Amino acid sequence: MIGDVYVLLILRDLANGPRRFSALQESVQVNPRTLSSRLRRLEEKKIIARTQYAEIPPRVEYALTDKGRALLPIIEHMRAYGEQWLAGTDDEAPPHTSPGGEKAQPGG
Repeated sequence: MIGDVYVLLILRDLANGPRRFSALQESVQVNPRTLSSRLRRLEEKKIIARTQYAEIPPRVEYALTDKGRALLPIIEHMRAYGEQWLAGTDDEAPPHTSPGGEKAQPGG
């Protein structure tokens, strides 16, 4: 499920706090139908929570659950892997860096 580019972008945005549908749509640059579908799947899997406020006009916010926040380190490692192994055009990896971006010590 987290292999879907839109899901990754949604999770990235929600890592910074609750977001409304329109803010997610603007950030992720996806059509409303696709965004609704991804949000519904994430909600069904209890990765995000949807909160509807009784206001006029209605306001809905999406936020990560504990289960969703537990995915953030995995996504960060995927990002670091991509930067280390997929950013260059040659077959050799650049010097090893930790997920935080620091260069690893020799032999470790």
